[in-house]
Amino acid sequence: MKFTITGRNIEVTEGLRTAVEDKIGKLEKYFSKDTEAIVTLSVEKDRQKIEVTIPVKGSIVRAEQVSSDMYVSIDLVEEIIERQLKKYKNKLTEKKHSGEVFSPEYIDKDYDEEETIVIQRTKRFAVKPMDPEEACVQMELLGHNFYVFRNSETDEVNVVYKRKGNTYGLIEPEF
Repeated sequence: MKFTITGRNIEVTEGLRTAVEDKIGKLEKYFSKDTEAIVTLSVEKDRQKIEVTIPVKGSIVRAEQVSSDMYVSIDLVEEIIERQLKKYKNKLTEKKHSGEVFSPEYIDKDYDEEETIVIQRTKRFAVKPMDPEEACVQMELLGHNFYVFRNSETDEVNVVYKRKGNTYGLIEPEF
């Protein structure tokens, strides 16, 4: 695996780099040798956070973990990704074009699917044209974490969502 390790409000020391490469490197058995893992280490107050993103053709494998100790976060995030890979193996490898990204051992091994995805509820609603700021207000009034709306400026369906730190994000899909 190839690693891109960056730090936000933290210096990536040789010890941290080694810990990341050793722990996340254990996931190499699931991927081909040239797969890239993008790792971001960050510190905010007493929160030690690691984010790992592994782009694969057609999908992204991503996990983040926060604890009071960066080494604990590194250990936990590796377990999360491994669990995701085992759980969604069939869904990830069914896409023919993503097969060459994964190692043959991973593709050939059967993992018990712990649970299947079941959609419990379907909701239909009118998508009202509005600007993104008005959509944020509507989202807050409803007490939701996201809100789907038709952008009155672009006439496209967009999503606003609540981010950490009391900020908002806007998703503008490209078709």
